[in-house]
Amino acid sequence: MTPPELRQLRYFLTVAEELNLTRAAERLMIAQQSLSQQITALERHLGVRLFERDHRGTRLTAVGAVFLPEARAVLERADQALAVLQRAREGDVGRLRLAFLTTVANHLLPPVIRALRTQLPDVQVTTESAGIAALVEGVLEGRYDAAFTRPPLVDGIASRTLVREPVCAVLPEDHPLADRAELTLRDLADEPWVLTPPSSWEPWHRAYDDHFRTAGFTPNIVQTDPNPQNLLGLVAAGLGVTRLTQSSHNLRRTGVVFIPLTAAYAPTDIIWRPGSTNPALPRLVDIATEVAATHDLTQTG
Repeated sequence: MTPPELRQLRYFLTVAEELNLTRAAERLMIAQQSLSQQITALERHLGVRLFERDHRGTRLTAVGAVFLPEARAVLERADQALAVLQRAREGDVGRLRLAFLTTVANHLLPPVIRALRTQLPDVQVTTESAGIAALVEGVLEGRYDAAFTRPPLVDGIASRTLVREPVCAVLPEDHPLADRAELTLRDLADEPWVLTPPSSWEPWHRAYDDHFRTAGFTPNIVQTDPNPQNLLGLVAAGLGVTRLTQSSHNLRRTGVVFIPLTAAYAPTDIIWRPGSTNPALPRLVDIATEVAATHDLTQTG
C-alpha cells in the first residue's frame, strides 16, 4: 500500500477535529461535496472506514481513532520539515566550511566565529587554517564555502574587503632604525631580507617585486621561509629584516619591532566562488562585514 497524500491526511485530520463536514469544509475553504469525496477516496485507498456518517452526525471509527494520532504526527513532522526548509532557504540552517589564511586566523577567526554562533546558531561551521595556495584552490573547487585571506590577485574569485591595515617593516629590536616612527622601503635598501619564497604564492610576489622596483632596489634575500612566524624568528635572531602586516605582531611580541611603512596598506578579504548556491553564504558575508565595522580586526586575538 502506498502512503496517502499529505493533503488527504490534512482533510482527515480536520474532519476528525471538527466531526462536522460543513465546519471542516469551511475551515479548509473547499466545497463540502469535494471534502466528502476526498475522505471517501482516502478510505478506499486505505481499505478501511475512518468515519461513521449517519443521521446522528460524523464519528471516528475505532480504526479511525487509532489512525488519528499517527496522521497528526505525520502532518506535524511535514510542517516541521517545511519550516526547516524555509529556514535553510533563508540561510538560518545549514553548513559553512570556512578557511582562514594562517596569518589572519589568530585575530580574525575569534570574532567572526563568535558572531556566527550568536546570529546563526543552527548553522554548522567548520574552520581550517590554510596556506594561500591551498585556500584559493579549496574555494575554487568548492571544498570551502568562503575564506578569509589577503587578496589572492587571481581571476574567478568574488570578494569583499573587510579591513585595511598598515604594512610594517619588521626589524630586530636592537636595529639602528628600531626607534623610527615610520620607514620607507628605500630606507631598507641595504638590509639583508628574509621573505616568503615566490613559490608560496606567485601573484603576491609579483606585487612585492613591483613595490621593491618602485622603491629603486632589488632586495638582498638571505633566507626564505613560507611561515611568517618563522620569519619573525629569523628577524629576532638578527638574520635580516622583513615586511608583514601590523596584525602579524600577534604572532611574536619579543625580539622584534614593527614600524609602519609609508603609505603601505594591505586588505583582508572574505572570498568565495561566484555562483555559490549555499544560502548561508550571503548571511556570512553580511555578518563578517558587520564584525569588521565594529571590531579592530588587527588587534583581536
